[in-house]
Amino acid sequence: SHTALRKDAKFQALVGRHEASGAWLMLPQSHMNLSGRPVQMLASFFKIAPADILVAHDELDFPPGTVRLKQGGGAAGHNGLKDISARLASHDYWRLRIGIGHPGDRHAVTDYVLHRPSQEDRVEIEAAIGRALELLPLMVSGDMQGAMLKLHTAPEPAPRARKGAPGKGAQEAPRGEQPQEPAPAPAAAPAETAAAERRPGLGSLFDRLRKK
Repeated sequence: SHTALRKDAKFQALVGRHEASGAWLMLPQSHMNLSGRPVQMLASFFKIAPADILVAHDELDFPPGTVRLKQGGGAAGHNGLKDISARLASHDYWRLRIGIGHPGDRHAVTDYVLHRPSQEDRVEIEAAIGRALELLPLMVSGDMQGAMLKLHTAPEPAPRARKGAPGKGAQEAPRGEQPQEPAPAPAAAPAETAAAERRPGLGSLFDRLRKK
C-alpha cells in the first residue's frame, strides 16, 4: 500500500500516516534551516517524544553509499538539525545519516548541497537508502538497536576515487566523529516522525518509504 503525503498548512509540511506501522511521515516545506518548527508542531500535536522521532538528513562527513543510524549528539554544523534540536529542546531524537560526500572545501559546501548529485553519487546514495529501508520494520517496531547493528555491519560499496572537479573534490576528514555505540532502543510508540531536507536525492527516500 502507498502512504499519501498531503500538504498541511498548519504543520508547514507534507504529512501522511504509514498505515502498516502507525508512523507519521513528514517532509517539511519550510527552508531547511527552519525544519524544527514543523517537526516540533507535529510532535507536540500528537505527543511524540524526541526519542520516538527519526530525522533523515544528508551527511557531509560520509561518502555516498554510507548510511548510519544514531541517537542524540550535536548538530556538527548542520543548521537543520540545529533548529530541530532547539525547537524540541532536546538532542535525543534519532538520525538517519545519508552520506553525500564533501566538496573538499568548506567554502564550497553551500553550493554543493544545493546542486543535484552526480549520476555516480546518486546511484550510491539510492543504494544506501535501499539498505536503510530494508530495516524499516525494525525501526518502526522500536528495535532501533537491532536496526543499527544490522545497518552498521552490512557490507558497503568499496570507496572510489572522487573526481577533482570544482565543488566535488577529495573528501574532508570527518569532524571528530567517534564510532557510535549501539544505544538502547526507544520504547515502541504508536507514531514516529521522519523529517528530511530538501536536497535533491533525499526525496526518493520518501517516495520509496511511501510504497512500503
